[in-house]
Amino acid sequence: MAETVHLADRTPQVSAEDLLAGFHPSYRFGEVSFDTYIPDPAHPSQAEAVSRLRDFAASIKGGTRGGKGNGKGNSGGLFGFLRGGKSGSAGRSKGTTSAAGIYLDGGFGVGKTHLLASTWHAAPGPKAFGTFVEYTNLVGALSFRKAVDVLKEYTLVCIDEFELDDPGDTVLMSRLMRELSDAGVKLVATSNTLPGSLGDGRFAAQDFKREIQVLADQFEVIRVDGEDYRHRGLTAAPDPLEDDQLLTVLADRFPDAAVVSEDSFEDLTANLSRVHPSRYRKLVEDVDVMVLHHVETISEQAMALRFVVLADRLYDKDVPVIASGVPFDRLFTEEMMSGGYMKKYFRTVSRMTALVREGQMGETGL
Repeated sequence: MAETVHLADRTPQVSAEDLLAGFHPSYRFGEVSFDTYIPDPAHPSQAEAVSRLRDFAASIKGGTRGGKGNGKGNSGGLFGFLRGGKSGSAGRSKGTTSAAGIYLDGGFGVGKTHLLASTWHAAPGPKAFGTFVEYTNLVGALSFRKAVDVLKEYTLVCIDEFELDDPGDTVLMSRLMRELSDAGVKLVATSNTLPGSLGDGRFAAQDFKREIQVLADQFEVIRVDGEDYRHRGLTAAPDPLEDDQLLTVLADRFPDAAVVSEDSFEDLTANLSRVHPSRYRKLVEDVDVMVLHHVETISEQAMALRFVVLADRLYDKDVPVIASGVPFDRLFTEEMMSGGYMKKYFRTVSRMTALVREGQMGETGL
């Protein structure tokens, strides 16, 4: 019988070492490679991106064009610095590619994260893989200078879902990318926004044009076109279940689940406001299935952005969702879906719809 937990009651604590230990591809992308990415023939840019990234990974000394690199992940650079030791990178030669990094620009569900993780697997370590918000959280936990000192010993830093949400992040990430590039660290980032357009619609991006241009100068932009693979060939998002159906569907669909989280949407979101987003991975680390009662449309921007982070952590871990209330394509208000953070919200709708389809219909499409 599954253990039932309530995320609304959890207050996880995460140390700096815990944050660093998490800088690797999630379970969903733990075994991917360039060979497992299937380009859509209708969109040649996908195959072109694979070829370019293969070459980029191979240009980093010790990298491979298709395999898993040296398999050492983050060994050396992570905890050695925190403990005052060396990173083990003495004598390491950085790659010879002229651009410091590659920036994958494309729509939702075209496989950018798959390609990013494949690059990470093919490159030698020490290396880091994390979302944009995880890097900003790392700086907050370690301080900017200490974060730079750790990351500059890496061969490769991969940044998923690169977005600039406020002026502070713009200046912070501009400095971080510049210093890493100057230290010879290779960079790969994914986003739904071209580097020169980061920040548009969120704040006065024009006032930070210099910082944004510094970011753009670090990258060669590769466009990845295509359809959202999460919904390719699948039915539309399923209707929410009646509330009294949730546990029945849970028992029928996931009889072997070890840990099930069960919360009302109101209680869960209330707790998200008390737990820092850097701890959301810890919040759901043991959850096999999520049951959500009475999902409601989020009308507050701060809460909406917090839920975006939670959705990313659930998607990383491939947690099926069983829910009642409003469908997830109505999770955010119409105003939010057309505002400055619309790309974040569309990504969340896409990912939560995929997880609900998996939880309630057994269709993964992932």
